[in-house]
Amino acid sequence: MAAAMIQPTMAAHREDIVRFCDELLEIRSWEDYGPNGLQVPGASEVAKVATGVSAHRELLQRAVDSGAQLLLVHHGLFWDSQARALSEQMADRLRIAFGAGLSLAAYHLPLDAHPLIGNNALLCDRLGLELDERPFGEIKGRSIGAIGLSREGIAASSLPGRVAEACRREPLVFDTGPDPVHSIGIVSGAGASEIHAAIDLGLDAFLTGEPAEHAMADAREGGVHFVAAGHYATETFGIQRLGELVAQRFALEHEFIDVPNPI
Repeated sequence: MAAAMIQPTMAAHREDIVRFCDELLEIRSWEDYGPNGLQVPGASEVAKVATGVSAHRELLQRAVDSGAQLLLVHHGLFWDSQARALSEQMADRLRIAFGAGLSLAAYHLPLDAHPLIGNNALLCDRLGLELDERPFGEIKGRSIGAIGLSREGIAASSLPGRVAEACRREPLVFDTGPDPVHSIGIVSGAGASEIHAAIDLGLDAFLTGEPAEHAMADAREGGVHFVAAGHYATETFGIQRLGELVAQRFALEHEFIDVPNPI
C-alpha cells in the first residue's frame, strides 16, 4: 500500500517554531554581530514559512506576497554596527513587516557553523568532500568554518567548475595551489582573511564568498588555491535547509525566496 501523503496542518505557533530553531542552533552559546532569533514579532500563528538570505525590502515584500507569516533569514535587520535610531530605509522595511503581521527571525554565525545544516558543512557536502573534524575559521572565539577532504583528489583545473555547479555562479579563482587538491578550507560569506588559517594548516585550497585585495598575494605566497564564489551564493544553503526542517517538523508550507546578489 502506498504511504499516505502528510497534509500540512492549519497552523503552528510562532513561538514553538522559533524555540525549535533557537535550540537546534544553540544560539545562546554564541556571540555575534547582531541578535539571533526572533527580531520582529508578527502573527502568532504560522501556516507558511519563507526563507531567504538577507532581510532587505525586496525579500520582505516577496515573503508577504507569498502568504508567509514567518520569514527566516541568515542576515537579519539589526546589527551592532548600526545607529540606534531608525533610518528611513529601516523604517520602510519594518512597515512592510508590521503592515502584514510578518514575523522575522535571523540566524547568523550559528547557521554558518552548524555541523549538519550549516552553510559550510552543506557546501562541503555539495562539493562531494568528506567533512574533517578539525576546527577551522575562528570568529568571535568559535570555529564557524569547515575543512573538506578528497581522498582521491580533485584536479585543480576542475575545481572552479565544481564550485560553480554547487553555488550556481562562476567563482573568482587564483589558481596557485597544488594539483590535485586534497583539502579545502571553507568559510562562507566574508571570510577572505581566513586564508591565513588555511595556509597555516597546509591546506591545498581555500573557499569563501567575498574576495579581498590581499587574497591574491596571500594565495600565491602561501601556495594555495583561492576561490571566491560570492557572499550570497555561499550562504543560501543553511537557511534553506532550516526552512525545510521547520516545514517537516511542524507540517507547514515552506518557500525559499531567491533574490540573487552578485556580491
